[in-house]
Parts: sequence; structure tokens; C-alpha cells
Amino acid sequence: MENTELDHVTKVIAYHPCYLEHYLNTQNFVMHCDGPLPFHFRYYIAIMAAARHKCTYLVNLYEKEFLLQGGDRNWLNGLDCIPAKLRAISDINKILAHRPWLLNKEHIERLTKGQNSWSLSEVMHAIVLLAHFHSLSSFVFSCGLTQELNASSQRIENNNVVPQKTETNHKHHNHNLHIHQNGQEGNYALYRIALPIGGNNVQRRCFISAAIKPPQSEVTVDALMQRMKKLSENNTECTETELSNRFKNVELQAAELPAVVPRDPTTEPPQQIGRYVDDSNFTYQDFARRGAENIPQTFRIQDYSWDDHGFSLLNSLYNDVGVYLDDKFRLAYNLTYYTIAGRTNVDTSKFRRAIWNYIQCMYGIRYDDYDYGEVNQLLDRALKMFIKTACCFPERITKTDYDSVLVELQHSEKVHVNLMIMEARNQAELLYALREITRYMT
Repeated sequence: MENTELDHVTKVIAYHPCYLEHYLNTQNFVMHCDGPLPFHFRYYIAIMAAARHKCTYLVNLYEKEFLLQGGDRNWLNGLDCIPAKLRAISDINKILAHRPWLLNKEHIERLTKGQNSWSLSEVMHAIVLLAHFHSLSSFVFSCGLTQELNASSQRIENNNVVPQKTETNHKHHNHNLHIHQNGQEGNYALYRIALPIGGNNVQRRCFISAAIKPPQSEVTVDALMQRMKKLSENNTECTETELSNRFKNVELQAAELPAVVPRDPTTEPPQQIGRYVDDSNFTYQDFARRGAENIPQTFRIQDYSWDDHGFSLLNSLYNDVGVYLDDKFRLAYNLTYYTIAGRTNVDTSKFRRAIWNYIQCMYGIRYDDYDYGEVNQLLDRALKMFIKTACCFPERITKTDYDSVLVELQHSEKVHVNLMIMEARNQAELLYALREITRYMT
């Protein structure tokens, strides 16, 4: 990332070396390479984005980097101490983080008019950064990393070893999770977990202690494989009306599904985070609530898609960034080792697509050619709750939540699910922003 010592998040992503390469290339490009925004602005925007989800780990990381880039230490006292131009992006930060469908072209116009105005290229760079760090916050929490990083028992070995660059093929690497039970306490088993991290020739073990909740009942991997196989063999075509109804059904079910209940009911962010947050009560609100008035219009991919519209606009305003993002999205979506929970030669494409499309469904985005009935067949309630929390309220997720979902999967496979959560969310935010910039320009 920002130095030769790999940070903890990167070490976890390194379970998937081919994805890691694209992730690091993208982050390096938006933070270090030529672009419309000055470097200290980029790091401050990263702080603002992570603060929306109370992601202390990322805030701490980028406060240090902000100062290394020559940033004014006084700015770290909060939003009241930053230039008016930078403060102006906080409204878009808030909306993109929690309810991106509320963004409209007037938000873009306000930034580009008057004193301290932004160029469209600067707006685009800022939006790319906001979406990146909102979704990265989801990843940090969904992997249970915040508790892991705060644990006094944490011990990292060979911290300065950098994984060798690997070919971007999808050969399966050894991602075994070694768990050693140390004792029992109440209803929780205490474990010492050794996480192997790195590529073919580089392996380090990160030892952490964790209290793991006993597995909840969920669809078994064998049952999931049978459902995927059955869906792949089913050639029945649905009418447009039926496809639309199935989407609405899943959308309403998602709205009625509770997220994980926060361990700490306090809504106000801690002081260190709070100074970077305005309107802290503005959080995710379900896109489609039964009986609600003024439900926003569904975002239909056939009307505005990443491939046909967003990609080219993004590249035209912020040269080459679209290529980096496109590569990263495609790899996260298509990544497979044809394995699941130790079974080999498994086509997991149905499962992966159900996860991706369910995530974007929660943001009101619909793929007209997709049968959303597959979501209910492949994703059980526990996984849906985890996905919803990871996307919409990531700060609520604990290590226990991570451990109690998809219990049959290997650690690296669960990390893969969290990578899809990160990228599908990232793309959803960008789609809404790019559509409004298009409307503003026309």
C-alpha cells in the first residue's frame, strides 16, 4: 500500500494473489499517480470516507499518510478546520456512503459552480476515492479485522515479506485454515488461529485469538451444490413480467430483513471519528420499504450500465482509471478456483452471481436479464443478513459474525465472498454517481 510493509488488510486480500495485483494497482493509481486532485486532498478524502463507517483502522492509517504528504496537521481536528472547497464534498460523501440513489445532478452542479468550485475531473477523482474507501471499510469489518487488529494477543511474523508477483491465472493455492482449540468459555470456544498468507513461495502465519460462536444452521455446501447444478440444468425461460416480479420480491425481502444488531447501541461515532462526520444520524435506509411513499425508481442496468456508459465517461474525465477499475471488478466477479469447501471441479458461477446481484439489488439496481428467484434458492437468511450488514452497516460486524456464517467454507473462500461484497458495492456507488454526472453534462 503506502509503504513497503504490507498492512493487515492487504495481507488478507493476499489469499487471492491475482486479485491483489489489481487491487494494489488501482489503489496506487488513485492515490499516487497523476490525477486531478493534489495528494493531501486524496488522503483526506480517504479519511472522510472511512469515517462514515467508523472505520478507525483506515482513519488512523490515512491520517499518518496525510501528514507524510505534507498535509496541514490542523485539518486533522475535523471538518471545521478544512478549506471550504474540501468541505463541500462531505454532502456527496454522506449520500454515496448510505443512500446513493438520492444523489442527483444538482449535487454535482453545486460543486462545479461559484467560489472554490471543483472541475468535473476533480469531482470524478473524489467520487472514485469515496466509493473505494466506503467499500474498503465494508471489507475491513466483514473480515472481522477491526477486532483482530485491536487484539492485544496479536502477533505478526515476518511482517516485511512482500508476496512475489504472481501470474493472473486462477490456479488454486493452498489456503488451509489451521485452528487449534485452546479452551472453552461459556457457549464460545476459544481458538488460536493460524492464517497462512502469501502466494506460491511466500507464506507467513498471522496468529490471532478469537471467540467463535457455534455454527448456526444454514444450507450445507452439498445442498448448495445440488441447487446450483439444478439451476444450471433448468432451461425454462421466464416472462419479463415474472422476472420483474421476482426482482421486486427479493427487493422487498431485503428491505424487511434485519441487519446484525449492533453490540454497542451508541449511534454517535467516537470523538476521533466524529470530527470527520457531519449528520451522523444519516445512515442506510432500505431502498424499497413495503408501504413506503416515494420509493425511488429502480436503477435498470439496461438503461445505464458500467460497460456501455459508466466506463467510458469515467475514463474521459479521469484518464485510465476506468481500465483499472474494470479489471478489478471483472476479476472479483469471475474469480474462481472451481472449488468449494474442499470439493473440486465445481462451477460456482451461479452462487457468485447471486451474491453480486443481491448486493446491488439492495441499492435498487436491477439486471433485467437475471432471474432473481435464484437469489432465494442459493443464499440463505444468515448469509443475506451478513451481506446486508457488511454493505449497509459494516461497523456492526464482529469477528463472531464472520465466523458464524458460511461455516463450511475455507477462510480464503469467505474472504472471496467479502471481496465480492466490496466490489459490487463499489460499482453500485459509481453507477449512481456516473449516471448523475451524465445527466449534469447533458
